Amino acid sequence: MHQALLISEVLREIFTHVNQTGFSNKKSLRRKSLAALAVTCKAFNEPAMDLLWAGVNQLEPLLGCVTRLHPLIYSNFSHTRWESRNCDYSWADFEFQDLEPLSVHEARQFLRHSARVRSLNVQSHHLARLLSSFPSDAIIFPRLQSLTWMTHNTKYMYLFQSHKLRYCSILSAHEGIQSLVSRCAALEHLNIQFDASAAEEQSPLSNSVRLCKRLVNLSCPPLDWAAWTHLSNLPTLLSVEIHAPHSASPLPLKWNTISLSPFLNVTTLFFPIRSVAYIITVMEHSQFPSLTKFKVHHEVPSSAEFEQLFRALSRCQALKEIIITFDGGYRNNNDQDPGSFLTLVPRFLCFTQLKIFQLYLHGSQIYLDDNILLQVMSTWPQIRILEIQDSGLLPSHITFRGLFLALRQCPHLRVLRVPVNITTIAIDPDAKLLPHTTLQRLGLEATGSDYIIENAQAIARIIFTLLPCVIQVNRSTIGEDWNAVNFHLGSLRAAARAAGAALND
Repeated sequence: MHQALLISEVLREIFTHVNQTGFSNKKSLRRKSLAALAVTCKAFNEPAMDLLWAGVNQLEPLLGCVTRLHPLIYSNFSHTRWESRNCDYSWADFEFQDLEPLSVHEARQFLRHSARVRSLNVQSHHLARLLSSFPSDAIIFPRLQSLTWMTHNTKYMYLFQSHKLRYCSILSAHEGIQSLVSRCAALEHLNIQFDASAAEEQSPLSNSVRLCKRLVNLSCPPLDWAAWTHLSNLPTLLSVEIHAPHSASPLPLKWNTISLSPFLNVTTLFFPIRSVAYIITVMEHSQFPSLTKFKVHHEVPSSAEFEQLFRALSRCQALKEIIITFDGGYRNNNDQDPGSFLTLVPRFLCFTQLKIFQLYLHGSQIYLDDNILLQVMSTWPQIRILEIQDSGLLPSHITFRGLFLALRQCPHLRVLRVPVNITTIAIDPDAKLLPHTTLQRLGLEATGSDYIIENAQAIARIIFTLLPCVIQVNRSTIGEDWNAVNFHLGSLRAAARAAGAALND
Protein backbone atom coordinates (compact mmCIF):
# COMPACT_ATOMS: atom_id res chain seq x y z
CA MET A 1 0.00 0.00 0.00
CA HIS A 2 1.27 3.46 -0.88
CA GLN A 3 2.64 5.44 2.07
CA ALA A 4 0.29 8.33 1.30
CA LEU A 5 -2.65 6.11 2.25
CA LEU A 6 -1.30 5.87 5.78
CA ILE A 7 -1.96 9.57 6.29
CA SER A 8 -5.44 9.96 7.84
CA GLU A 9 -6.09 13.35 6.23
CA VAL A 10 -5.43 11.92 2.77
CA LEU A 11 -7.72 8.95 3.40
CA ARG A 12 -10.53 11.17 4.65
CA GLU A 13 -10.29 13.32 1.54
CA ILE A 14 -10.44 10.26 -0.73
CA PHE A 15 -13.32 8.67 1.17
CA THR A 16 -15.23 11.93 1.24
CA HIS A 17 -14.94 12.02 -2.54
CA VAL A 18 -16.27 8.44 -2.70
CA ASN A 19 -19.20 9.47 -0.50
CA GLN A 20 -20.09 12.48 -2.63
CA THR A 21 -19.57 11.29 -6.21
CA GLY A 22 -19.96 8.25 -8.38
CA PHE A 23 -23.31 7.11 -6.97
CA SER A 24 -24.97 10.46 -6.40
CA ASN A 25 -28.45 9.07 -7.02
CA LYS A 26 -27.94 5.76 -5.21
CA LYS A 27 -27.31 6.26 -1.52
CA SER A 28 -27.23 2.53 -0.81
CA LEU A 29 -24.31 2.06 -3.24
CA ARG A 30 -22.33 4.83 -1.54
CA ARG A 31 -22.89 3.20 1.84
CA LYS A 32 -21.90 -0.21 0.50
CA SER A 33 -18.71 1.28 -0.91
CA LEU A 34 -17.81 2.85 2.45
CA ALA A 35 -18.65 -0.38 4.26
CA ALA A 36 -16.34 -2.30 1.91
CA LEU A 37 -13.55 0.20 2.53
CA ALA A 38 -14.06 -0.08 6.30
CA VAL A 39 -13.28 -3.81 6.27
CA THR A 40 -10.40 -3.58 3.79
CA CYS A 41 -7.72 -2.93 6.41
CA LYS A 42 -7.19 -1.34 9.81
CA ALA A 43 -5.96 1.95 8.32
CA PHE A 44 -9.15 2.33 6.30
CA ASN A 45 -11.54 1.43 9.11
CA GLU A 46 -11.78 4.65 11.13
CA PRO A 47 -12.14 7.23 8.32
CA ALA A 48 -14.59 4.99 6.42
CA MET A 49 -16.71 4.29 9.51
CA ASP A 50 -16.82 8.00 10.38
CA LEU A 51 -18.36 8.78 7.01
CA LEU A 52 -20.60 5.70 7.04
CA TRP A 53 -22.25 6.77 10.31
CA ALA A 54 -22.05 10.55 9.85
CA GLY A 55 -25.65 10.85 8.65
CA VAL A 56 -28.28 8.56 10.18
CA ASN A 57 -31.81 8.94 8.88
CA GLN A 58 -33.44 6.95 11.71
CA LEU A 59 -32.44 5.40 15.02
CA GLU A 60 -32.93 1.85 13.74
CA PRO A 61 -29.45 1.34 12.20
CA LEU A 62 -27.83 2.36 15.50
CA LEU A 63 -30.15 0.20 17.58
CA GLY A 64 -29.51 -2.65 15.17
CA CYS A 65 -25.92 -2.76 16.49
CA VAL A 66 -27.33 -4.02 19.80
CA THR A 67 -27.38 -7.82 19.79
CA ARG A 68 -30.81 -8.12 21.45
CA LEU A 69 -32.47 -5.70 19.01
CA HIS A 70 -30.76 -6.79 15.80
CA PRO A 71 -33.28 -9.53 14.88
CA LEU A 72 -36.21 -7.19 15.44
CA ILE A 73 -34.69 -4.25 13.58
CA TYR A 74 -33.49 -6.28 10.61
CA SER A 75 -36.38 -8.68 10.20
CA ASN A 76 -37.58 -8.52 6.59
CA PHE A 77 -40.90 -6.94 7.56
CA SER A 78 -39.51 -4.28 9.90
CA HIS A 79 -36.50 -3.49 7.72
CA THR A 80 -38.72 -2.82 4.71
CA ARG A 81 -40.89 -0.44 6.74
CA TRP A 82 -38.18 1.72 8.32
CA GLU A 83 -36.25 2.00 5.07
CA SER A 84 -39.36 3.36 3.33
CA ARG A 85 -39.32 7.13 2.81
CA ASN A 86 -43.01 7.35 3.72
CA CYS A 87 -42.70 5.15 6.78
CA ASP A 88 -45.62 5.19 9.22
CA TYR A 89 -43.98 4.96 12.65
CA SER A 90 -47.08 3.62 14.38
CA TRP A 91 -45.64 0.14 13.77
CA ALA A 92 -42.47 1.06 15.70
CA ASP A 93 -44.51 2.50 18.57
CA PHE A 94 -46.38 -0.80 18.78
CA GLU A 95 -43.39 -3.14 18.51
CA PHE A 96 -40.95 -1.25 20.73
CA GLN A 97 -43.18 0.17 23.46
CA ASP A 98 -42.79 -2.88 25.75
CA LEU A 99 -39.05 -3.39 25.28
CA GLU A 100 -36.68 -2.72 28.16
CA PRO A 101 -34.18 0.14 27.78
CA LEU A 102 -30.58 -0.73 26.95
CA SER A 103 -28.52 -2.46 29.60
CA VAL A 104 -25.02 -1.28 30.53
CA HIS A 105 -23.45 -3.77 28.13
CA GLU A 106 -25.89 -2.87 25.36
CA ALA A 107 -25.21 0.81 25.91
CA ARG A 108 -21.53 0.17 25.16
CA GLN A 109 -22.53 -1.55 21.91
CA PHE A 110 -24.68 1.46 20.99
CA LEU A 111 -21.89 3.96 21.78
CA ARG A 112 -19.48 2.31 19.34
CA HIS A 113 -21.14 4.14 16.47
CA SER A 114 -23.30 6.87 18.07
CA ALA A 115 -20.12 8.86 18.73
CA ARG A 116 -19.63 9.16 14.96
CA VAL A 117 -23.09 10.54 14.16
CA ARG A 118 -23.25 14.18 13.01
CA SER A 119 -26.77 14.28 11.54
CA LEU A 120 -29.74 12.38 12.99
CA ASN A 121 -33.46 12.07 12.26
CA VAL A 122 -35.66 10.74 15.11
CA GLN A 123 -39.17 9.67 14.12
CA SER A 124 -40.37 7.57 17.09
CA HIS A 125 -40.16 8.47 20.78
CA HIS A 126 -40.55 4.78 21.69
CA LEU A 127 -37.25 4.12 19.94
CA ALA A 128 -35.68 7.04 21.82
CA ARG A 129 -37.06 5.58 25.08
CA LEU A 130 -34.68 2.64 24.70
CA LEU A 131 -31.84 5.08 25.48
CA SER A 132 -33.38 6.25 28.77
CA SER A 133 -31.00 4.04 30.77
CA PHE A 134 -28.24 6.57 30.05
CA PRO A 135 -27.68 9.20 32.79
CA SER A 136 -29.43 12.50 32.12
CA ASP A 137 -26.12 14.32 31.70
CA ALA A 138 -24.58 11.70 29.40
CA ILE A 139 -23.30 12.84 26.01
CA ILE A 140 -24.41 9.99 23.77
CA PHE A 141 -23.85 11.87 20.49
CA PRO A 142 -20.76 14.05 21.14
CA ARG A 143 -20.32 15.02 17.45
CA LEU A 144 -24.00 15.61 16.65
CA GLN A 145 -24.46 18.83 14.67
CA SER A 146 -27.96 18.42 13.21
CA LEU A 147 -31.05 16.93 14.88
CA THR A 148 -34.48 16.51 13.27
CA TRP A 149 -37.15 15.43 15.78
CA MET A 150 -40.25 14.22 13.93
CA THR A 151 -42.44 13.17 16.86
CA HIS A 152 -44.56 15.41 19.09
CA ASN A 153 -43.37 13.65 22.25
CA THR A 154 -40.19 15.43 23.41
CA LYS A 155 -39.76 13.55 26.70
CA TYR A 156 -36.47 11.94 25.68
CA MET A 157 -35.05 14.75 23.61
CA TYR A 158 -32.55 15.63 26.37
CA LEU A 159 -30.67 12.42 25.48
CA PHE A 160 -29.58 14.01 22.20
CA GLN A 161 -27.74 16.97 23.69
CA SER A 162 -24.42 17.86 22.11
CA HIS A 163 -22.03 20.74 22.61
CA LYS A 164 -21.61 20.81 18.84
CA LEU A 165 -25.33 20.89 17.93
CA ARG A 166 -25.91 23.70 15.42
CA TYR A 167 -29.24 22.79 13.78
CA CYS A 168 -32.44 21.55 15.42
CA SER A 169 -35.83 20.98 13.76
CA ILE A 170 -38.75 19.75 15.88
CA LEU A 171 -42.53 19.43 15.77
CA SER A 172 -43.30 20.62 19.32
CA ALA A 173 -41.80 23.02 21.85
CA HIS A 174 -42.82 21.45 25.14
CA GLU A 175 -40.51 21.04 28.13
CA GLY A 176 -38.24 18.62 26.25
CA ILE A 177 -36.96 21.30 23.88
CA GLN A 178 -36.16 23.61 26.79
CA SER A 179 -34.00 20.91 28.37
CA LEU A 180 -32.19 20.36 25.06
CA VAL A 181 -31.46 23.97 24.10
CA SER A 182 -30.28 24.82 27.60
CA ARG A 183 -27.49 22.27 27.13
CA CYS A 184 -26.61 23.15 23.53
CA ALA A 185 -24.96 26.54 23.70
CA ALA A 186 -23.78 26.39 20.08
CA LEU A 187 -27.31 26.11 18.60
CA GLU A 188 -27.60 28.43 15.60
CA HIS A 189 -30.57 27.19 13.56
CA LEU A 190 -33.89 26.41 15.25
CA ASN A 191 -37.01 25.26 13.40
CA ILE A 192 -40.17 24.61 15.45
CA GLN A 193 -43.19 23.58 13.43
CA PHE A 194 -46.09 23.21 15.85
CA ASP A 195 -49.07 25.57 16.31
CA ALA A 196 -48.66 27.79 19.35
CA SER A 197 -51.97 29.64 19.09
CA ALA A 198 -52.93 28.52 22.60
CA ALA A 199 -51.44 30.43 25.54
CA GLU A 200 -50.36 27.29 27.37
CA GLU A 201 -48.26 26.30 24.33
CA GLN A 202 -46.87 29.76 23.57
CA SER A 203 -45.09 30.01 26.93
CA PRO A 204 -42.77 26.97 26.56
CA LEU A 205 -42.09 28.03 22.97
CA SER A 206 -41.01 31.52 23.96
CA ASN A 207 -39.06 30.22 26.93
CA SER A 208 -37.17 27.84 24.64
CA VAL A 209 -36.28 30.64 22.23
CA ARG A 210 -35.02 32.80 25.09
CA LEU A 211 -32.55 30.08 26.05
CA CYS A 212 -30.82 30.34 22.66
CA LYS A 213 -27.91 32.77 22.81
CA ARG A 214 -26.32 32.30 19.38
CA LEU A 215 -29.27 31.96 17.01
CA VAL A 216 -28.66 32.76 13.36
CA ASN A 217 -31.90 31.48 11.79
CA LEU A 218 -35.21 31.01 13.60
CA SER A 219 -38.43 29.52 12.23
CA CYS A 220 -41.29 29.04 14.68
CA PRO A 221 -44.93 29.88 15.54
CA PRO A 222 -45.79 33.33 16.96
CA LEU A 223 -43.79 34.49 19.97
CA ASP A 224 -44.62 36.75 22.90
CA TRP A 225 -42.89 40.07 23.59
CA ALA A 226 -40.40 38.56 26.03
CA ALA A 227 -39.04 36.36 23.23
CA TRP A 228 -38.99 39.26 20.73
CA THR A 229 -37.08 41.35 23.27
CA HIS A 230 -34.52 38.58 23.63
CA LEU A 231 -34.15 38.24 19.85
CA SER A 232 -33.60 41.97 19.43
CA ASN A 233 -30.46 41.66 21.55
CA LEU A 234 -28.90 38.81 19.54
CA PRO A 235 -26.19 40.18 17.22
CA THR A 236 -25.93 36.78 15.51
CA LEU A 237 -29.56 36.68 14.32
CA LEU A 238 -29.98 36.97 10.54
CA SER A 239 -33.42 35.60 9.64
CA VAL A 240 -36.78 35.08 11.36
CA GLU A 241 -39.81 33.18 10.09
CA ILE A 242 -43.07 33.29 12.08
CA HIS A 243 -45.59 30.76 10.81
CA ALA A 244 -48.95 29.29 11.78
CA PRO A 245 -51.51 27.02 10.08
CA HIS A 246 -54.06 28.83 7.93
CA SER A 247 -56.84 27.79 10.30
CA ALA A 248 -55.09 29.21 13.37
CA SER A 249 -54.93 32.82 14.48
CA PRO A 250 -52.03 33.72 16.80
CA LEU A 251 -52.69 35.37 20.10
CA PRO A 252 -52.58 39.17 19.74
CA LEU A 253 -49.42 40.89 20.90
CA LYS A 254 -50.33 43.28 23.70
CA TRP A 255 -47.87 46.14 23.53
CA ASN A 256 -46.42 47.36 26.81
CA THR A 257 -43.55 49.57 27.89
CA ILE A 258 -40.85 47.07 26.88
CA SER A 259 -38.34 48.74 24.58
CA LEU A 260 -36.89 46.56 21.84
CA SER A 261 -33.33 47.04 20.70
CA PRO A 262 -32.88 47.39 16.93
CA PHE A 263 -32.51 44.08 15.12
CA LEU A 264 -29.17 45.23 13.78
CA ASN A 265 -28.25 42.28 11.58
CA VAL A 266 -31.58 40.69 10.64
CA THR A 267 -31.76 40.58 6.86
CA THR A 268 -34.81 38.33 6.30
CA LEU A 269 -38.37 38.35 7.70
CA PHE A 270 -41.06 35.89 6.64
CA PHE A 271 -44.62 35.92 8.02
CA PRO A 272 -46.79 33.08 6.61
CA ILE A 273 -49.55 33.61 9.19
CA ARG A 274 -53.22 34.48 9.06
CA SER A 275 -53.14 37.50 11.39
CA VAL A 276 -51.96 40.68 9.71
CA ALA A 277 -52.43 42.47 13.06
CA TYR A 278 -49.58 40.41 14.56
CA ILE A 279 -47.28 41.38 11.67
CA ILE A 280 -48.20 45.05 11.95
CA THR A 281 -47.51 45.11 15.70
CA VAL A 282 -44.09 43.55 15.28
CA MET A 283 -43.12 45.85 12.42
CA GLU A 284 -44.43 49.03 14.09
CA HIS A 285 -42.53 48.48 17.33
CA SER A 286 -39.29 47.14 15.87
CA GLN A 287 -36.40 48.47 13.84
CA PHE A 288 -34.76 46.43 11.08
CA PRO A 289 -32.03 48.66 9.60
CA SER A 290 -30.38 45.78 7.69
CA LEU A 291 -33.56 44.12 6.37
CA THR A 292 -33.14 43.16 2.71
CA LYS A 293 -35.85 40.50 2.28
CA PHE A 294 -39.48 40.72 3.42
CA LYS A 295 -41.95 37.95 2.69
CA VAL A 296 -45.55 37.72 3.84
CA HIS A 297 -48.41 35.32 3.13
CA HIS A 298 -51.87 35.91 4.61
CA GLU A 299 -55.44 36.85 3.77
CA VAL A 300 -56.18 40.05 1.90
CA PRO A 301 -56.02 42.79 4.56
CA SER A 302 -58.41 45.68 4.89
CA SER A 303 -57.28 48.97 3.37
CA ALA A 304 -56.56 50.33 6.87
CA GLU A 305 -54.47 47.28 7.74
CA PHE A 306 -52.52 47.56 4.52
CA GLU A 307 -51.78 51.24 5.19
CA GLN A 308 -50.41 50.34 8.65
CA LEU A 309 -48.32 47.52 7.26
CA PHE A 310 -46.97 49.62 4.40
CA ARG A 311 -46.03 52.52 6.70
CA ALA A 312 -44.09 50.17 8.95
CA LEU A 313 -42.42 48.47 6.01
CA SER A 314 -41.48 51.74 4.31
CA ARG A 315 -38.98 52.42 7.10
CA CYS A 316 -36.89 49.51 5.78
CA GLN A 317 -35.22 51.28 2.89
CA ALA A 318 -32.51 48.63 2.49
CA LEU A 319 -35.04 46.16 1.10
CA LYS A 320 -33.99 44.31 -2.05
CA GLU A 321 -36.62 41.54 -2.07
CA ILE A 322 -40.36 41.88 -1.42
CA ILE A 323 -42.60 38.82 -1.80
CA ILE A 324 -46.27 39.28 -0.91
CA THR A 325 -49.09 36.77 -1.26
CA PHE A 326 -52.66 37.75 -0.34
CA ASP A 327 -55.18 34.91 -0.40
CA GLY A 328 -58.95 35.23 -0.83
CA GLY A 329 -61.19 37.98 -2.09
CA TYR A 330 -61.90 41.31 -0.47
CA ARG A 331 -63.41 40.93 2.95
CA ASN A 332 -66.94 42.17 3.42
CA ASN A 333 -66.39 44.93 5.95
CA ASN A 334 -66.96 48.65 6.05
CA ASP A 335 -63.34 49.78 5.81
CA GLN A 336 -62.50 47.67 2.75
CA ASP A 337 -61.81 49.68 -0.39
CA PRO A 338 -61.12 47.45 -3.40
CA GLY A 339 -59.71 50.43 -5.26
CA SER A 340 -56.83 50.67 -2.80
CA PHE A 341 -55.57 47.30 -4.04
CA LEU A 342 -56.17 47.96 -7.72
CA THR A 343 -53.44 50.62 -7.51
CA LEU A 344 -51.22 48.64 -5.17
CA VAL A 345 -48.05 48.36 -7.25
CA PRO A 346 -47.01 52.06 -7.45
CA ARG A 347 -46.94 52.22 -3.63
CA PHE A 348 -43.80 50.09 -3.64
CA LEU A 349 -41.78 52.41 -5.87
CA CYS A 350 -40.23 54.00 -2.78
CA PHE A 351 -38.01 50.90 -2.51
CA THR A 352 -35.50 51.89 -5.18
CA GLN A 353 -33.00 49.07 -4.55
CA LEU A 354 -35.34 46.18 -5.33
CA LYS A 355 -33.97 43.15 -7.17
CA ILE A 356 -36.92 40.83 -6.56
CA PHE A 357 -40.59 41.86 -6.44
CA GLN A 358 -43.32 39.22 -6.39
CA LEU A 359 -46.94 40.17 -5.72
CA TYR A 360 -49.71 37.57 -5.81
CA LEU A 361 -53.26 38.73 -5.11
CA HIS A 362 -55.41 35.61 -5.39
CA GLY A 363 -59.12 36.25 -5.72
CA SER A 364 -58.65 40.01 -6.24
CA GLN A 365 -57.52 42.47 -8.88
CA ILE A 366 -54.41 44.56 -9.53
CA TYR A 367 -54.50 47.43 -12.00
CA LEU A 368 -51.54 47.59 -14.40
CA ASP A 369 -51.12 49.48 -17.65
CA ASP A 370 -48.23 50.43 -19.93
CA ASN A 371 -47.44 53.62 -17.99
CA ILE A 372 -47.33 51.89 -14.60
CA LEU A 373 -45.15 49.07 -15.97
CA LEU A 374 -42.74 51.59 -17.51
CA GLN A 375 -42.61 53.51 -14.22
CA VAL A 376 -41.94 50.30 -12.28
CA MET A 377 -39.10 49.15 -14.50
CA SER A 378 -37.58 52.62 -14.69
CA THR A 379 -37.55 52.86 -10.89
CA TRP A 380 -36.07 49.36 -10.46
CA PRO A 381 -33.24 49.15 -13.03
CA GLN A 382 -31.53 46.42 -10.97
CA ILE A 383 -34.61 44.18 -10.83
CA ARG A 384 -33.91 40.48 -11.49
CA ILE A 385 -37.31 38.90 -10.82
CA LEU A 386 -40.64 40.68 -11.38
CA GLU A 387 -43.87 38.74 -10.95
CA ILE A 388 -47.30 40.32 -10.56
CA GLN A 389 -50.37 38.09 -10.65
CA ASP A 390 -54.00 38.56 -9.68
CA SER A 391 -57.17 36.54 -10.27
CA GLY A 392 -57.04 37.35 -13.98
CA LEU A 393 -60.78 37.93 -14.26
CA LEU A 394 -60.50 41.42 -15.75
CA PRO A 395 -58.68 42.34 -18.99
CA SER A 396 -55.13 43.61 -18.66
CA HIS A 397 -54.17 47.09 -19.85
CA ILE A 398 -50.56 46.10 -20.65
CA THR A 399 -49.93 45.83 -24.38
CA PHE A 400 -47.08 44.09 -26.15
CA ARG A 401 -45.76 47.48 -27.24
CA GLY A 402 -45.71 48.72 -23.64
CA LEU A 403 -44.17 45.46 -22.40
CA PHE A 404 -41.13 45.62 -24.69
CA LEU A 405 -40.71 49.36 -24.19
CA ALA A 406 -40.53 48.81 -20.43
CA LEU A 407 -38.15 45.86 -20.74
CA ARG A 408 -35.48 48.18 -22.13
CA GLN A 409 -35.25 49.77 -18.67
CA CYS A 410 -34.25 46.51 -16.93
CA PRO A 411 -31.17 44.98 -18.55
CA HIS A 412 -30.68 42.49 -15.68
CA LEU A 413 -34.21 41.05 -15.59
CA ARG A 414 -34.20 37.23 -15.65
CA VAL A 415 -37.80 36.31 -14.68
CA LEU A 416 -40.97 38.17 -15.68
CA ARG A 417 -44.64 37.33 -15.10
CA VAL A 418 -47.31 39.96 -15.74
CA PRO A 419 -50.85 40.08 -17.16
CA VAL A 420 -50.93 41.15 -20.80
CA ASN A 421 -53.59 42.01 -23.35
CA ILE A 422 -53.23 39.51 -26.21
CA THR A 423 -56.07 40.75 -28.39
CA THR A 424 -53.88 43.29 -30.22
CA ILE A 425 -50.30 42.77 -31.37
CA ALA A 426 -49.02 46.30 -31.90
CA ILE A 427 -45.40 45.34 -32.70
CA ASP A 428 -44.14 44.65 -36.17
CA PRO A 429 -42.32 41.30 -35.77
CA ASP A 430 -39.94 42.31 -38.57
CA ALA A 431 -39.00 45.61 -36.97
CA LYS A 432 -35.33 45.92 -35.91
CA LEU A 433 -35.68 46.24 -32.16
CA LEU A 434 -32.92 45.57 -29.64
CA PRO A 435 -33.31 42.06 -28.17
CA HIS A 436 -33.35 41.56 -24.39
CA THR A 437 -30.68 38.89 -23.88
CA THR A 438 -30.98 38.37 -20.12
CA LEU A 439 -34.63 37.35 -19.68
CA GLN A 440 -34.90 33.55 -19.39
CA ARG A 441 -38.32 32.82 -17.88
CA LEU A 442 -41.46 34.50 -19.18
CA GLY A 443 -45.01 34.14 -17.91
CA LEU A 444 -47.68 36.14 -19.74
CA GLU A 445 -51.09 36.01 -18.09
CA ALA A 446 -53.79 36.27 -20.76
CA THR A 447 -56.54 37.91 -18.71
CA GLY A 448 -60.25 38.45 -19.05
CA SER A 449 -63.09 36.00 -19.48
CA ASP A 450 -63.09 36.12 -23.29
CA TYR A 451 -59.40 35.67 -24.10
CA ILE A 452 -58.62 33.67 -27.22
CA ILE A 453 -55.05 33.30 -28.48
CA GLU A 454 -55.75 33.71 -32.18
CA ASN A 455 -52.35 35.14 -33.17
CA ALA A 456 -50.07 32.48 -31.67
CA GLN A 457 -47.62 32.52 -34.58
CA ALA A 458 -47.15 36.30 -34.44
CA ILE A 459 -46.66 36.21 -30.65
CA ALA A 460 -44.12 33.42 -31.00
CA ARG A 461 -42.17 35.35 -33.63
CA ILE A 462 -42.03 38.46 -31.44
CA ILE A 463 -40.78 36.47 -28.45
CA PHE A 464 -38.26 34.55 -30.57
CA THR A 465 -36.88 37.78 -32.04
CA LEU A 466 -36.83 40.04 -29.00
CA LEU A 467 -36.34 37.51 -26.19
CA PRO A 468 -33.80 35.03 -27.58
CA CYS A 469 -33.15 33.29 -24.22
CA VAL A 470 -36.81 32.47 -23.55
CA ILE A 471 -37.46 28.84 -24.47
CA GLN A 472 -41.21 28.89 -23.85
CA VAL A 473 -43.97 30.93 -22.24
CA ASN A 474 -44.97 29.53 -18.88
CA ARG A 475 -48.65 28.76 -18.69
CA SER A 476 -50.80 30.26 -15.97
CA THR A 477 -52.79 28.29 -13.43
CA ILE A 478 -56.03 29.95 -14.56
CA GLY A 479 -56.28 27.82 -17.68
CA GLU A 480 -55.24 29.72 -20.82
CA ASP A 481 -53.43 27.54 -23.29
CA TRP A 482 -50.08 28.73 -24.59
CA ASN A 483 -49.33 25.43 -26.29
CA ALA A 484 -49.74 26.93 -29.75
CA VAL A 485 -47.34 29.78 -28.97
CA ASN A 486 -44.78 27.38 -27.51
CA PHE A 487 -45.17 25.07 -30.51
CA HIS A 488 -44.30 27.89 -32.90
CA LEU A 489 -41.43 28.96 -30.65
CA GLY A 490 -40.03 25.44 -30.85
CA SER A 491 -40.36 25.43 -34.62
CA LEU A 492 -38.54 28.76 -34.95
CA ARG A 493 -35.70 27.55 -32.72
CA ALA A 494 -35.41 24.28 -34.63
CA ALA A 495 -35.23 26.20 -37.90
CA ALA A 496 -32.56 28.52 -36.48
CA ARG A 497 -30.48 25.55 -35.32
CA ALA A 498 -30.78 23.90 -38.70
CA ALA A 499 -29.71 27.08 -40.44
CA GLY A 500 -26.75 27.43 -38.10
CA ALA A 501 -25.70 23.83 -38.73
CA ALA A 502 -25.92 24.35 -42.48
CA LEU A 503 -23.67 27.40 -42.29
CA ASN A 504 -21.09 25.48 -40.25
CA ASP A 505 -21.06 22.72 -42.83
